[in-house]
Amino acid sequence: MASIRKREKKDGTATYQVRWLEGGRGGTWQDEKFGDEDTADKFKRLVEAHDNRWPPGWVKGQGFVTEVPIPGDIPWVTYANKYVDRLTGIDDRTREDYHREIRIHLSLLKHTSAAGQEYPATVCNVTQDDVTDWVRVEEKGEPDPADPNPEKPKKWARRPADPKSIANRHGLMFCIFQKAVESEPQLRTTNPCKKTSLPRVDDHVEEEMCFLERNEYQRISAEIKDPDARDLADWLVGTGMRWGEAAALKVSDLSLDGERPTVSVQRAWKKAKSGTKGGAYYLGPPKTKKARRILRLSPGLAELARRHSAGAGNEDFLFRAAMGGAWRHANFYNRKWLPAVRLAMEKGLPKRPRIHDLRHTHASWLIASRIPLPAIQIRLGHESIQTTVDRYGHLELGLDDDIADAVEAALSVPVQRSGLRSVV
Repeated sequence: MASIRKREKKDGTATYQVRWLEGGRGGTWQDEKFGDEDTADKFKRLVEAHDNRWPPGWVKGQGFVTEVPIPGDIPWVTYANKYVDRLTGIDDRTREDYHREIRIHLSLLKHTSAAGQEYPATVCNVTQDDVTDWVRVEEKGEPDPADPNPEKPKKWARRPADPKSIANRHGLMFCIFQKAVESEPQLRTTNPCKKTSLPRVDDHVEEEMCFLERNEYQRISAEIKDPDARDLADWLVGTGMRWGEAAALKVSDLSLDGERPTVSVQRAWKKAKSGTKGGAYYLGPPKTKKARRILRLSPGLAELARRHSAGAGNEDFLFRAAMGGAWRHANFYNRKWLPAVRLAMEKGLPKRPRIHDLRHTHASWLIASRIPLPAIQIRLGHESIQTTVDRYGHLELGLDDDIADAVEAALSVPVQRSGLRSVV
């Protein structure tokens, strides 16, 4: 066991000497001096944790100069980028997004030794505490050094991340470390992300979803002067499609014959990786596997589809802008949607919905009509029912009265009793 001796100086100050027998009984005496008792105690515990030997990487009188390198270790950022490069089944834009997250956020990961020394993160040296420290850095953000009030900054070099973003980045980090655990040869024995305590997502409003009542949507629709643009807005709120899905529909995706008219979601607009295809948009698969779906159309939407597909070829877009091509989000938003919303707000509309809020509105209308969440999940093309519950589950509060009535009705039915005693 190591011990601490306090040695007072003539000037009133003191030093604290940690002494121990190297390797235990039979070893030679070793010692190290410190200027305060707390640091001395931390070093004492380090010595004891290493079987009464000098901690690896510690130089007497200097502290941790470097940590002992681990054979086969790789810098964290290098390994993370290689992991993303080797991913299959993702498009170029997603791969670029992952690389950006590594460059801006995951690169902030550092390793702090037991003595408080910071080192660049590697695949092997990162601990659970290091991951927790990274979460705190993400939560806190980085104020702009030029901000005159760093305690309550108004300018940021890097803004504090919301809980959902932290969870998404932590998920990517988890997958990268898990790959190191499962690799051959194995680089790690455990995943340092496994027991991280993340900020609660429901403690923060990630986005202020806007749900429109039917009359509120009609007030906006009435201000859209272009009938083709109005039809596209009606389609979005009537189907719950994502913008990229609706704008990518082709005439061939329609099935309007018979009593059950439908539309098939097979593609969506994607933004190309910068530097390729001019950073333009291109047609690709929908967001997830379950986003490939067939939607039943109401009679009104079926008639709308017939109007827009009349005289068009199978490969023509269902919704076409003035020049005959597909609608672009920016053009529709700036020239059609935003002016209509502003006019409606000037006339008393209390909300300022985005185009994507038409999808949220569609879900809220279905819930108000007592459509169960699993059916809404399929309708919206959510990969997981959890996504549907997280976003719209709170709207089901209106069903509480129905549930209470059902329980009351069940309990109020008289029980037929035979009067016979049961034998146990």
